[in-house]
Amino acid sequence: MAGEPKYEAWSQEQLIARIQELERQIGSRDNATTTIPSQSIPTSSTSSPAPFQDLQSKSTPYRKPPKAPPKPFDISKYSTRLIALKFAYLGQKYNGFEHHKNNSTPLPTVEEELWKALVKTRCINPIPTKEDATDYSRKEGRTLTGWDREGADVNWDGCEYSKCGRTDRGVSAFGQVIGVRVRSNLPKQPIGKEMSEEDGQEDASLGSEPGTPVNSFNDLTDELPYIQLLNRVLPPDIRVYAWCPNPPPNFSARFSCKERRYKYFFTNPCFAPVPGSTGIYNPLSSTPGQETMREGWLDISAMKQACKSLIGLHDFRNLCKIDASKQLTNFQRRIFYADIEEVSPLAVPEFLSHSAASSGMHEQQPKTYAFVLHGSAFLWHQVRSIMALLFLIGQRLEPRSLIDQLLDISANPTRPKYEMASDAPLVLWDCIFPDAHEVQSAEDRQHGYTDRLQWVYVGDEGGVEPKSKGTAKAGGPSSAGRGKWGRAGVIDDVWEVWRRNKIDETLSALLLDKIAGHGRATLDSEEFESEEGGAGIARGGPRVFDGGDVGKAKGKYVQVLDRERGESVEV
Repeated sequence: MAGEPKYEAWSQEQLIARIQELERQIGSRDNATTTIPSQSIPTSSTSSPAPFQDLQSKSTPYRKPPKAPPKPFDISKYSTRLIALKFAYLGQKYNGFEHHKNNSTPLPTVEEELWKALVKTRCINPIPTKEDATDYSRKEGRTLTGWDREGADVNWDGCEYSKCGRTDRGVSAFGQVIGVRVRSNLPKQPIGKEMSEEDGQEDASLGSEPGTPVNSFNDLTDELPYIQLLNRVLPPDIRVYAWCPNPPPNFSARFSCKERRYKYFFTNPCFAPVPGSTGIYNPLSSTPGQETMREGWLDISAMKQACKSLIGLHDFRNLCKIDASKQLTNFQRRIFYADIEEVSPLAVPEFLSHSAASSGMHEQQPKTYAFVLHGSAFLWHQVRSIMALLFLIGQRLEPRSLIDQLLDISANPTRPKYEMASDAPLVLWDCIFPDAHEVQSAEDRQHGYTDRLQWVYVGDEGGVEPKSKGTAKAGGPSSAGRGKWGRAGVIDDVWEVWRRNKIDETLSALLLDKIAGHGRATLDSEEFESEEGGAGIARGGPRVFDGGDVGKAKGKYVQVLDRERGESVEV
């Protein structure tokens, strides 16, 4: 070379090839036969890429040719059928059920999530409209598209879709129904020629059986598992729990429905009552024998009486919100039933009390418990480690003596490897501060302390917001209660959190009970099968509970003392 090459005059492709060539020199330095042809490097006097292209052709490493593009899914190869789906959802995280085209919302809609699930599972393949350039023919191995990440432009064209109800934002449904034409395992009659071996293999991978005679097809045993397919890809708060294989002719989930039933859940008291005389008021209309009411409580008897007036055929234009775009002229609607019904208190789902789902021990009533632990000080993750072992003992996977054995350092100098309990249920409940003269060492102190700090709690004197002059009113909150009870009080803030979660808990528990009570696999049938001698755990072993929301499958259980040990403390 005439001198050092001027790299600033090289193109990007030349620079990349030069780097690749130098890397190959380093990798083959011990090979004496590997050299770089001098003519392959451009001199400083020229920036011509011609000789460098020769270098690329000789030295560029071999690269595998790109794979063939994935084969698009062609739903036309499969038969279809019109079915009805019944599903439930908790609506607090959704912007209502119905999706509005070109209308972005801060939350997804239930209909959008349902549509995405049907497309992902290839149950439907919508016909693109002129304005919609989306490729709905999902390709093999393709699991994420723009509408997966950013929200779907829902398109039901060609799916014969119908919906029964349109719930508003935050509203839940336990019996929502849609009608939709979906891909089916029903054998499709060949047209013109026999199906190829490749097509037959693709059909088999999707669950179809092209060789099955049509007259021997069983709607229940041979059809696609629609419920399972959809529930695998739907969010956890949307669940399909029934489907109808053969709806009546001209079925429409909207127009075929002739009665819709709703329930509206509320609490009594409906918000945190204010105690004492400041919470009492004189109502405009009093129930006989009751001249005053306490703020926050409801007169259920009066509400029940009012419900009777709703029954029958009435014009409800003054009991609704008028939608001018609909241009309705008939506001008469028939009410079949109206009443206030008490919901049984459900701290846990009711089906857990059934003998088929009980523990089999003396105590069968579901309850909530707390592991309470007081100590002078704690080590890192000490409580969660103890709790994990207690869960194992509670499941009878470990003997009661496990704690004693692990506390015996001479017998077990190293820690067996086991997972800690979940962190979510753990609460630092309180911190205690004794007087200085009461403090003893951990070795000497045998019982707990009493908190001696003089706490000022909200609502107490010194724990309320000072009242400005001229704001005192007759019947208003007393100075002792301000900041704690009533409007803008701490109790109202915490009540809001409690009530929201209580409604969620009640709906979730009722949903579990609703689904548990339908179908043939009822609790009574499960109880009968267990009496006949059930197989128990089908495979592996029991799921291990660690304090989380679900048990975890661990396979064959290995006892703690037989597990791999960690290093000793000294090491």
